[in-house]
Amino acid sequence: MVPRESLRPPSADSPRAGLAMSALAHAGLLAALALGVQWRTEEPTAVSAELWAAVPQIAAPARPEPAEAPEPTPPPRPVVTPPAPPPAAEREADIAIEKARRLREEKARQEAEDQRRKEREQKAQQDKAQQEKAERDKADRLEAQRKEKAAEAQREKLRQEQMRRMAEQLGGGPSGTGAPGSTGTAARDAGPSANYAGRIVARIKPNIVLTDEVMGNPRAEVELRVGPDGSIIGRRISQSSGSKVWDEAVLRAVDRTGILPRDTDGRVPSTIVVGFRPRD
Repeated sequence: MVPRESLRPPSADSPRAGLAMSALAHAGLLAALALGVQWRTEEPTAVSAELWAAVPQIAAPARPEPAEAPEPTPPPRPVVTPPAPPPAAEREADIAIEKARRLREEKARQEAEDQRRKEREQKAQQDKAQQEKAERDKADRLEAQRKEKAAEAQREKLRQEQMRRMAEQLGGGPSGTGAPGSTGTAARDAGPSANYAGRIVARIKPNIVLTDEVMGNPRAEVELRVGPDGSIIGRRISQSSGSKVWDEAVLRAVDRTGILPRDTDGRVPSTIVVGFRPRD
């Protein structure tokens, strides 16, 4: 058998030997440092040397001070070369364009002048139409006044005749109701009584409906054809008022009325003419 001691690792050296070697190494390091410091502190030896050139050289002259720069000379002005005249074809095209432009301007000016002339003519026509209308309205008013006076005179004449007839009847005069110069033999005239026309106007006028305004106070006369029972079988404007609106409104009112009242004697005239005004 192998002895157990032979299998064990060898033991370490003695610590004294290590300490001795460490102290020796530190002592050598200190000695080396001391020698190095002493070598650096020695005085350097003075050495002199003379410098000379093998070939003699001459120094260059000193550089002169820079002189002030002169004012810059302005560049020459460019010479403007006039453009070459356009070719003949281009000149003709420009002339044609300018001519067309002038023609358009002349045409526009002429159209504007024509428009102003038309406006002046229209204004003159309107003024003339207004003046003619004013003259017609004035003439219509005068004619209406004349007719009104004539109608008033006729009504007054009929009233006087009626009063005369009543006086004759009360006083035992002639049995007829005609005028003093009458040659008839009938007891009464075939015409309507004095106020019958007013009764017809009072019957028809409420049916008048105006769609537009009527200027002034024109008078329209309507001829009525009436049946025995008072029904209106025909009507027409016998004398216009000068206002189409008023004439048509009166005819529509007649159509709405349809039947007329009987006269005081119970009869209805077959034909009668009555006048209508917007403001009576």
